[in-house]
Amino acid sequence: MKLYGIKTCDTVKKARKFLDEAGVSYAFHDYKKDGVDIGKLERFAAEFGWETVLNRRGTTWRKLDDAVRDAVTDAAGAIAVMRENPSTIKRPIVEGETRNFIGFDPEAWKRALERGDLK
Repeated sequence: MKLYGIKTCDTVKKARKFLDEAGVSYAFHDYKKDGVDIGKLERFAAEFGWETVLNRRGTTWRKLDDAVRDAVTDAAGAIAVMRENPSTIKRPIVEGETRNFIGFDPEAWKRALERGDLK
């Protein structure tokens, strides 16, 4: 299993703590340190929808120039912004053996663990 995010993100910290306490092994990919794989980003956008993968609630998005934000009208535009600004990628994204997840919801993750989907 692989967990994608940014090490300093509070939500990612909570997700990592959850997995550690549950005894789930995973590899961590830090977008800031390890970069953003465009192919993975395209697959995540196709699976979850680019509107879900693009984090429009964060400060990085709000700090972007209006013209940059206004130009995001499709997956290609969103992916270009996320590649240049990794903090605009919703976190965490989990690439699991049987299923992928986006965002951290402790109750949903607990149910996924019980079903064997989070591994």
